[in-house]
Amino acid sequence: MTRLTENKIILITRSTRLEELVARYNTPDQARFYVEHLGASFSDYEIEHRNYKTALQDTEMQLRALGRVQVLDRNFLTNFIFGKEDTVIVLGQDGLVANTLKYLHEQPIIAVNPDPLRWEGVLLPFGVNDVGKIVIDVFAQRRSVREITMAKATLTNGQMLYGVNDLFIGPRSHVSARYQISIGDRKEQQSSSGIIVSTGLGSTGWFRSILAGARGIGSAFGNPLNTDMLKTFRWESNYLYYTVREPFPSKSSAANLVFGKVDTKAPLNLISQMPENGVIFSDGIEADYLEFNSGMQAVISVAEKKGHLVV
Repeated sequence: MTRLTENKIILITRSTRLEELVARYNTPDQARFYVEHLGASFSDYEIEHRNYKTALQDTEMQLRALGRVQVLDRNFLTNFIFGKEDTVIVLGQDGLVANTLKYLHEQPIIAVNPDPLRWEGVLLPFGVNDVGKIVIDVFAQRRSVREITMAKATLTNGQMLYGVNDLFIGPRSHVSARYQISIGDRKEQQSSSGIIVSTGLGSTGWFRSILAGARGIGSAFGNPLNTDMLKTFRWESNYLYYTVREPFPSKSSAANLVFGKVDTKAPLNLISQMPENGVIFSDGIEADYLEFNSGMQAVISVAEKKGHLVV
């Protein structure tokens, strides 16, 4: 293969479970002792690590034949500045694709499954052996790109956070979140375990779990949900759904605005009434969050930018 571009090729990687154990327990032997002392098998960690490193080596070799390659661990995504012409390859699980998408601006992602026997890979259409051909096709604009709608939280202090699968708004710990919620001309005070806002991409995850639980509770009381509600919606759908978790009706809080659609005409508006520990985070990454404490206002809307996944 000949070098096709002087633009950067960014290869996004993540630590394996074995590497995370070694970082915690200092050596592989100590990590092995900890895992086996609990009665678990350490060999699965070693096999997963070996398969991932082999996939990484093969992927990097193919990419270096095509252009300048920079390998970037996911821990550095939040501070990395992607170039407009960068080509981004993600080697990992579905979650790594979602984590990467929200830090990009129009750059397409080529998502590669490093271990098809281990990971189903809903967002990972390509194998390691496909990498060279797919990148050449992307350079030649011969590949289709699927758009992915994202959610966005905007605070009154100007801070913003994007969500590829979902946003969580609520307390950092297991206490009640208190806030004012409004959408359209409807408004009420609420106390709950927090709010989940889901995208079409995230509708197969947290959103589906919430609806399945609601269906089970409804069935137990002889009032099952319409099964159509359990269907997912498309990745490119230009709307979101919000769900209030465990709303608590009382003299000072209501439980009427607990589920609905958020679109460009009707964003979700929230005013925090939590003195401390109020947060907004996205895609299950609790370490990357916005503080959402008393008086802060948040607008939850369909993001102005889209994710782009090569298919």
